[in-house]
Amino acid sequence: MTTLFQTEAGKQSILGWYERFRAKLTVPTESRTVTTGFGDTHVLIGGPETGPPVLLLHGALASSAHLLVELAALLEQFRVYAVDIVGQSVKSAETRISVTNNDHGLWLREVLDQLGLAQTHVVGVSWGGFVAIRLAVCAPERIDRLALLVPAGVVGGPVWAGLTKMALPMLMYRLWPSQRRLQRFLRHLLTTHDDDWTPYLGDALRLYNLRMSVPALVQPAELARFTRPTLVVGAEHDVGIPGAKLITRAAALFPSLAGTELIEGAYHSPPTTPVFRQWLSGRLTRFFLNDEHKPVAIRSGTPDLQAAV
Repeated sequence: MTTLFQTEAGKQSILGWYERFRAKLTVPTESRTVTTGFGDTHVLIGGPETGPPVLLLHGALASSAHLLVELAALLEQFRVYAVDIVGQSVKSAETRISVTNNDHGLWLREVLDQLGLAQTHVVGVSWGGFVAIRLAVCAPERIDRLALLVPAGVVGGPVWAGLTKMALPMLMYRLWPSQRRLQRFLRHLLTTHDDDWTPYLGDALRLYNLRMSVPALVQPAELARFTRPTLVVGAEHDVGIPGAKLITRAAALFPSLAGTELIEGAYHSPPTTPVFRQWLSGRLTRFFLNDEHKPVAIRSGTPDLQAAV
């Protein structure tokens, strides 16, 4: 069986990065592993036990700790379950699940069963958005409210731009790693750069076995049974998932679309700044509590990235 990592030493390095991100959390979290038919699945749990449940699904080559750092403010009001996606995180089984059927949704339904969650709010980011959509297809009754941030599996970007701005720079970095080549790749992926995300992604690109297939695009008929309120957030300059195109198709896919946001000036990975984290957590909180008119610390709607960068 093909492993998720190039070497065992590489896996240990990524485990070190996981602990580094988790150490940034100021609220206690519990590490739990549940068993599914697709392999063991790790979940990072925190927040008040009586709070409404929120399930977080991270992007490709990331982890529960990576995403929970960005959405740590949710731990103040919600019982948060940050799931490590099998085949995409160092903390769960290395099983690679098909992206052309509902296996990801079936896997996540098993995870919910093991966690005792009959229904929960769900946040899916990038690859995690694709997983969340597959749950909405095969088990719509398990989702209370759905928030999708730059989700995969909804729209595709221009092929030439994807090749020249993402695929080729990534290949060049993997073949001949250097800081210059890493920056060339990340400039079309990251909106902001910091001392953790930038070097982490450099290591992840080198140490993971990058053998991922492009998820199939969801079709309206597949979501016919999903009627729960949905929030979709896109990024203006996202190469692979163009924000305006994403929001347009979301209106056709989700009959109960409750809101959309287009993050102006952002690439696929939104800002990792205190200002943006505050805005995003506030936006999600208002959505989950069905309190869309409650004011937040900075203006509602698309955040001012000049203040965030």
